[in-house]
Amino acid sequence: MPDKGLAHLRVLELCNFVAGPYSTKLLADLGAEVIKIEPPGTGDDARRRGPFLEDNPHPELSGLFLYLNTNKLGVTLDVTTNSGKDILIDLIKQTDIFVEDRPPAMMEEMGLTYGELRKLNPGLVMTSITPFGQTGPYRDYKAYELNSYHAGGEGYLLPIQSPDLSREPVKGGGRAGDCVCGLSAAIATLAAAYRMGATGTGQHIDVSKQDVLMTMALLEVAMFANMGIVRNRIRRPLLMPTPMECQDGYIMMSALTEREWGSVVEFMGNPAWAEDERFSQWLSRHLSGDEINPHLREFVKQYKKEELFHQLQDNAIAAAPVNTAEDLAKSPQTEARGFFADVDHPKAGKLKHPTAPYKLSRTPWKAERAAPLLGQHNELIYCDRLGYDKRDLVVMRETGVI
Repeated sequence: MPDKGLAHLRVLELCNFVAGPYSTKLLADLGAEVIKIEPPGTGDDARRRGPFLEDNPHPELSGLFLYLNTNKLGVTLDVTTNSGKDILIDLIKQTDIFVEDRPPAMMEEMGLTYGELRKLNPGLVMTSITPFGQTGPYRDYKAYELNSYHAGGEGYLLPIQSPDLSREPVKGGGRAGDCVCGLSAAIATLAAAYRMGATGTGQHIDVSKQDVLMTMALLEVAMFANMGIVRNRIRRPLLMPTPMECQDGYIMMSALTEREWGSVVEFMGNPAWAEDERFSQWLSRHLSGDEINPHLREFVKQYKKEELFHQLQDNAIAAAPVNTAEDLAKSPQTEARGFFADVDHPKAGKLKHPTAPYKLSRTPWKAERAAPLLGQHNELIYCDRLGYDKRDLVVMRETGVI
């Protein structure tokens, strides 16, 4: 098999939890060598977040950590010590890409700003992921995903179609907010790495989670910036705006074109109510959603969601079931695409992992290695790469450096 696209890149990760580790996971999945640095003893915070295999809260059995760190090498290093900082700098000298998520003031205090590091490695691409970016009055503020999600404005729009604003806003499910920040960071990093390959010159990438999440609500933000209009989550009379309940779950339908609406009406047996003149044009039909939707909801209740999904698709109507995790794991579509693959971990054993949302014809995704055990590759990196001997590792371990 040919080398993967990013096999020529060395990446150093000094990140915690989700956003940063997800960005480097994407690079590792494309073939980059990623060395993950964790604090000695405690490791990444993700190790202490579930779900845990068999509900055993062991730091090597966190499903979140196992997923975010496949295909990486892992070392422990206390970068706040003088020795740890020196080792970090030695690693950065051998690195193409350095991804970090520490507070800007901390990096400045440690002398690890891009301005200092590029003196040691002019080709270095350094990506900094923080809640509010490297500049502005909020640059030193702290935030977790829940805070960042709402700081970016997306949460104010959720849940959509609320009866009124007394229903408080919510965050999107799972870790979607942090993952989209990691995705944005990875894309920007790849662009900088491409330029570095062409010119030999690196650059600093300043990723603000708030900025990323504002792009998720870009239309609403732009509407106020240009027209003074504030959109919110209040219910509007739209056609099929939310999932509809079937016998065993929910389905989401859409009819955005005249043809699709005609197909929906025909599929329902051309009911008399559909002949109303208000429903004959796209705009008036959507503005009459409060009159149409009850008929659709009553019709949908006759079906099971999977049955209705296939029948609607057979009639060229855009629709999809609201899938649970079980639905996805058992789906013939995900099975046909090989979306889940077995990854063997020395502590967790063989587990099914999500693979990648893309298919490369010449260099397909592959689980080269499971997520690293805490400090698993200390000897490989510190002895084989930096020239320390095993006695040095013993001393560093005893003094808490690794």
